[in-house]
Amino acid sequence: MASALLGWYDRHARVLPWRSPPGTFADPYHVWLSEIMLQQTTVQAVKPYFEKFTAAWPSVADLAAAELDDVLKAWAGLGYYARARNLHKCARAVAGDHGGRFPDTADRLVALPGIGPYTAAAIASIAFGRREAAVDGNVERVVSRVFAIETPLPEAKPEISAIAMTLVPGTRPGDFAQAMMDLGATICAPRKANCLICPWSDMCSGRLRGLQDVLPYKRPKKPKPTRYGVAFWVEREDGAVLLRRRPEKGLLGGMTEVPSTEWTEGGMPGDPSQAAPLRALWSRRPGVVRHTFTHFHLELEVWAADAPATADPADGSWVARRDLSGEALPSIMKKVVAHALKADIS
Repeated sequence: MASALLGWYDRHARVLPWRSPPGTFADPYHVWLSEIMLQQTTVQAVKPYFEKFTAAWPSVADLAAAELDDVLKAWAGLGYYARARNLHKCARAVAGDHGGRFPDTADRLVALPGIGPYTAAAIASIAFGRREAAVDGNVERVVSRVFAIETPLPEAKPEISAIAMTLVPGTRPGDFAQAMMDLGATICAPRKANCLICPWSDMCSGRLRGLQDVLPYKRPKKPKPTRYGVAFWVEREDGAVLLRRRPEKGLLGGMTEVPSTEWTEGGMPGDPSQAAPLRALWSRRPGVVRHTFTHFHLELEVWAADAPATADPADGSWVARRDLSGEALPSIMKKVVAHALKADIS
């Protein structure tokens, strides 16, 4: 099975900025950086971020020497911001504790901040040629279909991982890992399997049983709750806008935000004005800003107020409108800014 897949990969491997040609080892820094970025994110979304990061910080030592705020600003818009904080921690651990070189085995890699079993296996196999099974969502889907595994996810994960490990060849394990990723991303696709051009079509039990488009089975997801809150848009007389930094721990930790209330389920949190960053005459802007996180939906009202030039809130800092794009604003806060500015224009 491995030889058939590797032959297909030699002909059809995706060209990606973090990859090396088939038959060669990739830069561990590039493999690590791309795999962290690709968690819960698409290849197309990651490409420009990867290129921006490697241009700004060509090596793990360069990234380790960077300020966290600069890393967060460069990450803004990519989502799942704990990844950015762990990325910086990991870079400093590699630079400080490992002489700037990534460990070359999965068990040592998984001890680093932000590196789980999948990422450790991917780095060990792709960058160092270790025989490891890197099992992500694409690989789970391929193995479920090829072996007709009808146990639903997530219960099937141990069985899938065990089978995946038996498939990994002793030679070119990194190319095999990337071939499995490519097979799942381009042929054994989530909604429809393109079996006619699949190198494993003849040996796929799922196809022979007509299950290729329904496997893997998954437990139904619970509906996401909705949380509500208010974002406070404050402009000073000179046009500067009040922003503040979120706590390091928790959702969007360390990112910059337009000051807001807590986000609560079941309706607005008490009297929102009690959470305002300063005393002012607040007016609600028309409309609602909506955003969806992994575990909940969010609806934010935007309340606006003007502040005198002497205003000095206890928490936050003033940023000129023209400099807002350079701040580490997560996607939800970019929506708040766009909503507020649109209201100003209209």
